[in-house]
Amino acid sequence: MNHYPFLTTLEPSLFARKQTYAVFGHPIGHSKSPLIHKQFAMQIQRDIKYLRIQPSLDGFAAMLTQFFALGGQGANITIPFKLDAYLLCQQLSSRARLAGAVNTVWQDEGMLCGDNTDGAGLVADLLSQGAAINKADVLILGAGGASRGIIEPLLTQRPKRLWIANRTFQKADELVLLFQSLATEHGVELIASSNAQFGENAPSFSLVINASAAGLDDKSPLSELAADHVFCTGGFAYDLVYGKTTVFMEQALQRGCRISDGLGMLVEQAAIAFCQWHRVVIKRLDTRAVIAQLRHV
Repeated sequence: MNHYPFLTTLEPSLFARKQTYAVFGHPIGHSKSPLIHKQFAMQIQRDIKYLRIQPSLDGFAAMLTQFFALGGQGANITIPFKLDAYLLCQQLSSRARLAGAVNTVWQDEGMLCGDNTDGAGLVADLLSQGAAINKADVLILGAGGASRGIIEPLLTQRPKRLWIANRTFQKADELVLLFQSLATEHGVELIASSNAQFGENAPSFSLVINASAAGLDDKSPLSELAADHVFCTGGFAYDLVYGKTTVFMEQALQRGCRISDGLGMLVEQAAIAFCQWHRVVIKRLDTRAVIAQLRHV
């Protein structure tokens, strides 16, 4: 993975002459966000500056506040600061509230505003790749923050069933309780399960999304036995991890599924943030061209 320069302190000179944006994370040297946003800016003929900023683990709030005080226009937030950003923002979008995390921040009349574009970015990428969500049986693996951030946008697509499977049943069930009213509103059956329940009697799914951390550790949340039943020929398997073929993706490929990593989600969620900051419509951005370019970076 390529690593790029990043900042641990901010100076006023960084904000001179150009509108300045940034991504905050720790670590942040691997982030492709500046490459993505500069490509979007070129598409609409705007000249911006976009920084990688790595606060200390206990210094995020002070540094984000300083960033906007110096003239920063908008910030993307990544691991491990999404909850910190959620707590700092005075105004939250409905999807940020449901996600319990913020990945996009801007100022409005001196107040910090927060949104979570992850789930909408995932749905946009899935649809662009021809994945069926409406009336489909969908499985999400994992019940952490990544899963919580994608459930609301998936429910709005009205799948037939949405299963949430996790190593521990309790965490999956907590998400079902949190999103049950929204699922009912959209006519979706929402089901919690433990990973251990996916054995010989596991149902198959036309769309399987790995939102667990297993891909980061070169593991899969599914046993080989479970994979035999969960994946179906012609189905779609999506891993939120990007930049490599994970064990989960290999399992799906071996069983006749189409696969995708999460690079498209990264670009699509960035596009939604970019449009929020620059007041442009999403149709003006060619996200697929940016994805194709990043595949060769």
